[in-house]
Amino acid sequence: MPPGSATIQQDLKQSKPFRSRSQEAYVALLRTADDSKRFLSHLLDAEDVTLQQYNVLRILRGAGDDGLPTLSIGERMIERTPGVTRLIDRMERKGWVTRERCMEDRRRVWCMITAEGLALLTHLDAPIDSVDDVLEEALSEKELGTLTSYLDRIRARLTQLDQV
Repeated sequence: MPPGSATIQQDLKQSKPFRSRSQEAYVALLRTADDSKRFLSHLLDAEDVTLQQYNVLRILRGAGDDGLPTLSIGERMIERTPGVTRLIDRMERKGWVTRERCMEDRRRVWCMITAEGLALLTHLDAPIDSVDDVLEEALSEKELGTLTSYLDRIRARLTQLDQV
């Protein structure tokens, strides 16, 4: 273990051993995800942007000029939320996104990123890249590939269980 790092058991100051290696890994995964979110939130707080707002901006930048329907944005979010419409409302008030009702299907609303939203993302690109650098500093390229593969398998299994 690298100097200065602690096991999940030490980090949580847990004296009793975990029930299983699986439980230990799951708790470590949850704690690491929380630590990662807090680290990223700290960077975004300086610009008055939430993680969910950043995620929507990132999705809309990737969608290009055509934008995306609100429902598609919700499906693509890293952290899924039922309140995508309210989230978009707040972002529209900040001037980061615009919406247009679809002429063929009035129930569909298309969201597009504005020039202000793009400028904000461009400003955030370097600090966000520094978050990625944390992973590159901790793991080799091969280890990152292995980790991603493991996480994909875990998500796939959780999705299967969620559909039962």
